[in-house]
Amino acid sequence: MTSRPNQTEVTEFVLQGFSEHPSLRLFLTCCFLSLYTMALMGNILIIALVTFSAGLHNPMYFFLCNLATMDIICTSSVLPKALVGLLLEESTISFKGCMAQLFFLVWSLSSELLLLTVMAYDRYVAICFPLHYSSRMRPQLCGALAMGVWSICALNASINTGLMTRLSFCGPKVITHFFCEIPPLLLLSCSPTYVNSIMTLMADVFYGGINFVLTLLSYGCIIANILRMRSAEGKRKAFSTCSSHLIVVSVYYSSVFCAYVSPASNYSPERSKVTSVLYSLLSPTLNPLIYTLRNKDVKLALGRLFPSFSH
Repeated sequence: MTSRPNQTEVTEFVLQGFSEHPSLRLFLTCCFLSLYTMALMGNILIIALVTFSAGLHNPMYFFLCNLATMDIICTSSVLPKALVGLLLEESTISFKGCMAQLFFLVWSLSSELLLLTVMAYDRYVAICFPLHYSSRMRPQLCGALAMGVWSICALNASINTGLMTRLSFCGPKVITHFFCEIPPLLLLSCSPTYVNSIMTLMADVFYGGINFVLTLLSYGCIIANILRMRSAEGKRKAFSTCSSHLIVVSVYYSSVFCAYVSPASNYSPERSKVTSVLYSLLSPTLNPLIYTLRNKDVKLALGRLFPSFSH
């Protein structure tokens, strides 16, 4: 960062967190710690089940394993610092620490949105072209898709974080959030943020807009195909294979849209904190539960791994 005359560059930020609600500190600490523990345990369990259960070695669970990994990265980049902030009077974060948190957050969030789109395509092929599923969703293609998601989103996170490091921050230094994210950081900059805003808008259009449309198209074709089925049992079975993913998509997109799809000038700290809890903590906690409780294959694998579970 370049210094300006008579201006002191900010070397650390203060995360406001939930300091304006001191009476809720103990309650929020207990909730966040409980949900974070559940999110870690649940997603690690999903990864273990997919890794060690031969019956789950197919594209759907391969992508689910990738989603669980990104859920762990997302929650772990945000929650430990948020918990420290709840326990202390004031939570500070260095400039480098803030940029690192921003990188991993943007990387994990954008990766999850792309993965949900890839998973929607996987369900589309499974239900609309069941006889060609194995030939279309080959392991090589699945591996390339996963690698593409991780790489594209790492590049996106690098660009957004790199552009943020080019800005000058000369005070105030209080981030009106419980972690570092783009909108409140742009409001603190004392240098032009036009390029950052354009890049953020482009990312919103691609990850929030185009991916959402592609997911809708996939499910439009899936629903149309299910409605054409004559067998009631066939309809039930087809719907059950994609219902878990549909629930996860609904929860995730609703929270991300509320948090990010709005201009920085319309940024609302209180609304952003609430929606951020949904996608950074509640969604990663619920995902393993949704896929475990609503999926027979996962429950069978869980029963084999932990025999006492099946009783």
